[in-house]
Amino acid sequence: MEQVKRNFNFLLRILPRTLQLFLNVTLVLLATILAILLVKELLIFGRMLVDNGSHDHQQFFANILLFFLYFEFIAMIVKYFKEQYHFPIRYFLYIGITAMIRLIIVEHDSALNTLINSLVILILIVGYFILNLTPRERPERIWRHS
Repeated sequence: MEQVKRNFNFLLRILPRTLQLFLNVTLVLLATILAILLVKELLIFGRMLVDNGSHDHQQFFANILLFFLYFEFIAMIVKYFKEQYHFPIRYFLYIGITAMIRLIIVEHDSALNTLINSLVILILIVGYFILNLTPRERPERIWRHS
């Protein structure tokens, strides 16, 4: 029975480390792919600027926002490693706001959908505002039971 306990304790110690290593490796791979896509968007911008024949401003703005989505995801991954394996919620809010703005620019055929998407952006901005009002670190005295 003692051997089973020791094996189980060993498994409980090694499993989180193994899973954390797996997550870290996959996030580095994802960041690499996003960096490649970021460079690809820069090349598309250059081609759009040089190409005098097409002036599709809607597509240009959509590509700019796609560029920022890639950028924000990479920044979020960097922050994850700097904050000791923690994703700050504000980065998800940035990404959500940018994605919704891009969606409105690309697909604005339906007035109702545009209104709903605008309300989603408003909710995300209100959430970001509330997040900035609350302290980042909780005082310990609130969580202690005296």
